[in-house]
Parts: sequence; structure tokens; C-alpha cells
Amino acid sequence: MAPQNQTSASEFLLLGLSEKPEHNPLLFWLFLCMYVVTVVGNFLIVLAISWDPRLHTPMYWLLANLSLVDLCLATNTIPQMLVNIQTKTRAISYPCCLAQMYFFHFFGIMDSVLIAVMAYDRFVAVCHPLHYTTIMSPRLCGLLVGGPWLFSCFVSLIHILLMARLVFCGHNELLTPLLRLSCTSTTVNRIFVLLVAGLVIATPFVCILASYGRIIGAVMKVPSAGGRIKAFSTCSSHLSVVALFYGTTIGVYLCPSSVGTAVKEKASAVMYTAVTPMLNPFIYSLRNRDLKESLRKLVHRKITASS
Repeated sequence: MAPQNQTSASEFLLLGLSEKPEHNPLLFWLFLCMYVVTVVGNFLIVLAISWDPRLHTPMYWLLANLSLVDLCLATNTIPQMLVNIQTKTRAISYPCCLAQMYFFHFFGIMDSVLIAVMAYDRFVAVCHPLHYTTIMSPRLCGLLVGGPWLFSCFVSLIHILLMARLVFCGHNELLTPLLRLSCTSTTVNRIFVLLVAGLVIATPFVCILASYGRIIGAVMKVPSAGGRIKAFSTCSSHLSVVALFYGTTIGVYLCPSSVGTAVKEKASAVMYTAVTPMLNPFIYSLRNRDLKESLRKLVHRKITASS
């Protein structure tokens, strides 16, 4: 490309979910309600697990971290979307774009790794119930949660540093992935993205499949049908989250990028950043008797204290 055309873009234009302005009020209130439900739901789960000593177990410790990550993932994107809809501005500065991208990848990686760690927790609980407390010790739980936080921070930082070295020019509407707007070589970036995708999407998914393969094998050895149903019921919430997470992840990252698939990409991105964080608290709270009871007591206590 000619040197005169390589002026780096200082801002990008975020394309809205709808090209029709009359849809904006509906979209604003829809996403505002979704965000409020996401914040309240995930915050209540974190608060209930922290407040109730009965929930101070490895499974709930991991769930509290997942709820915190989901809350942060939604907060990284939805408020900016609401501001853009309300003010009718689409521009985002280059530094803000990189910052939002950093936190998007940070919390997205955390989501993927935590879901795999939760699968390991279910594997230990079902296949080694007598040794569960010994294996899932506080030290191991700290490593299983602290490790992903550090790993996500490191990988996201490397990704942003690689992005910061690129020059963006010409067309600056974010309809396609940001890498496609670069007028300099993105070979290193693409290789890094493929490596990270293998580490944070494919590897956790394989670990989840392996864990549930062992779980199914162990459950099928249970002689009574009631025992098998009870064992599978302890994994039902996590399996629902796995299906929701990887379904939307595949839609976001493996959907071919073209104008013809723009609507599908937008829908997948909304599912990943807004719908999934909103639904996870319902999936876990509606299917978990202890958590429902703790939430009920917590809400009742807060109402009584404020009366």
C-alpha cells in the first residue's frame, strides 16, 4: 500500500445492532433491562456464597468466580453499547478500543478456563466422592482459580501489545475483525490468535469432554436408576452452561466474516456478551436447592433490615 495511505486511524466507528433509528429506543431498554438483571443476578450469587458458610465449598467458590467474571464481561461491553444508542454516537477512540478489547479477551479467557475447572470439580465429586475434600483442598482451589486470572492477564496483555504495533488506515468501520482493517502485516497476530484459540477454547473443551467421559463411565456403574439420576443431576447446571458458552463462542469465533453473515455475527456477539452472563445465574440458582435457599434467606434478611 502506498505510504500516503498509511495514516493510522485515531478512532473507529462501531456499527449498531440495527440500521433503523426507530429501533434504538427498543434496543436501549432491552439491553438496559438485560444488564440490570445480569448485575443483580450475578452480584446476588457472589454475595450469597460469601455470606452463607454452608456454601464455602470448592464448587461454590468456583461458581462465585464465574459470576464475577460474567458480571465484568457484561460491564465491559453493554454500558458502552447503551451510551452509543442513547447519544447516537458510534465513534470509539483507538486507546479505548484497545482497552475494551483487552478486558473482553481477559474475561472471555477466564470464562473458558473456569468452566473447564468446574468440569474437573464435578469429575472429582462424582468419581472420587470419598476423597473430594482431600483432593479439592483450599490450596488446590486457590491455584485453580488464581492461575487462570494470571494466565488471562498475561495472554490478553500480549495480544494488545501485538495489536498496538499495527497501523490501521482507510476503512475504519468495525464490521469485520479489527485485524482486517490493518494495512501492515498481521501474520504474527494471526499465529498468536490461533495459538491462543487452541489454548483457551480447544484445550478446555477437550478437558471438559474427558471429564464428562469419566463421569459417564462412573455413573453407569451405579446399580440403581435413582443413584444414576442423582449423580447426573449434580452436573446438569454445569452442562447447561457449557452448551450455552461453547455454542455462542463457536458463533462468535468460527462464523465466517462477510457482509452476508453480519446479522448472524451480531446475534452471536450479543448472545456471548449479554445473554450468557444473564442466564448463568438462573441456570445455577433454579437447579440448586442450597443456593436457592441461601438467596431466599439473604433477600429476606435485607428486606427485613431495611423495614
